[in-house]
Amino acid sequence: MSGTMKAIVKHQRGVGAELQEVPIPDVKENEVLIKVKATSICGTDVHIYNWDEWSASRVHPPYVFGHEFSGEVVEVGDKVNTIVPGDYVSAETHLVCGHCPQCLTGKFHICENTKIIGVDTQGCFAEYVALPAQNIWKNPENMPSDIASVQEPMGNAVHTVLNGEVAGKSVAIIGCGPIGLMAVGVAKAAGASQVLAFDLNNYRLGLAEQMGATTLVNSGEEDPVKTAKSLTSGHGVDVVCEMSGHPAAIDQGFKMITNGGRMSILSLPTKPVKVDITNDIVFKGIEVQGITGRKMYETWQQVSRLLNSNQVDLTPMITHHLPLEDFEKGFQLMNEGKCGKVVLKP
Repeated sequence: MSGTMKAIVKHQRGVGAELQEVPIPDVKENEVLIKVKATSICGTDVHIYNWDEWSASRVHPPYVFGHEFSGEVVEVGDKVNTIVPGDYVSAETHLVCGHCPQCLTGKFHICENTKIIGVDTQGCFAEYVALPAQNIWKNPENMPSDIASVQEPMGNAVHTVLNGEVAGKSVAIIGCGPIGLMAVGVAKAAGASQVLAFDLNNYRLGLAEQMGATTLVNSGEEDPVKTAKSLTSGHGVDVVCEMSGHPAAIDQGFKMITNGGRMSILSLPTKPVKVDITNDIVFKGIEVQGITGRKMYETWQQVSRLLNSNQVDLTPMITHHLPLEDFEKGFQLMNEGKCGKVVLKP
C-alpha cells in the first residue's frame, strides 16, 4: 500500500513528540500491514515522551513509537500463509531472535537479543503498522477494540501475578498504574483471599477498588507494612507484585512479605534500590522473581481466556478515549496520574 498516514513521531532527543504525516510502511515478505483501530499509551511511552535517562540511552529518534494496539490486517507479505486480510488482531511486542540459548529452550520472553516494537523499531501510534506475522495474535471478533489494544500490558499483569500460586493467598499490588490495576483484577479472578492495593494516588486507588481490591492503602497516609501485617494476623502477605519502581515502595514490599513468600518485580526502578538481603530475603526464605514481558504465547492464551470468560473486566481502568491528534492530552493525564488507561483512536 502506498501513500502517507498520520503518526505520532518522537521527532528529537528531548521532551515531547509531534503528529506528522509519514509514509505508510512497506510490507516485507514475512510481515503483515495492519490498519490500527485503537492504540493505548504505556508507561514506557511516557518514559520516551518525557525523555528520561532510560529513554535517552535506549531510543533513537526520529521514529514512530507506541506498541499497544488492535487493528485489521489489510495486506500480507508473500510468505505469510497463516493470516489473511480482514483478520482482527493485536501483537506480541517482543521481537525475538529464535537462536539464542533462551529461545532454543522455549524461553522466548527472555531472549537475549530482544527488540521491542515502538522502542527499537517503528511503532503503532499511527494509522498503520507493519509487523512480522509470527508476532500477530488473532482476536475474537466481538472483542471491543479498546480492550483488544490493552491485552499486551494485561499480559504483563498476568505474568506477574500468575508466576506462582495465588488461590487462597493474600496478594499485595504495589503501584496502581494501569498494569497494577489489571494485576488487581487478575489476582481477584485467580482466587486470592485478599488483594491489597497500595499507591499514593487516591484516584487510582478508587480504580483499584473497582477492579476488585479488598483493601486500599494510601502509602503516604498510613504505614503500608503495619497495615499489611495487621490484615494477615501479623505474618505478612503471601505474594507481593511490585509495579511502582519506587525504592521506598520496593523496600516496603520486602518488609511486608511473609516468610517463604513470593516477590514478583515488574517495575523498572530508575535509581539504585537498597535491599536488606540478609533479613528480608535470606532469613525469610522468600522467592524473588524478575518479570519481563509475557511468556510467548502461554500468557496470551491466559489473557484471552480471562477476558472471554468475563472473569476480568477491564472497563473500569480504561478511563479515557482520545483521537490520535489529542495525544498530548493523553500524555499529560498519564504524567499527572489522573487516569487509568488512555486509548487513542487514529
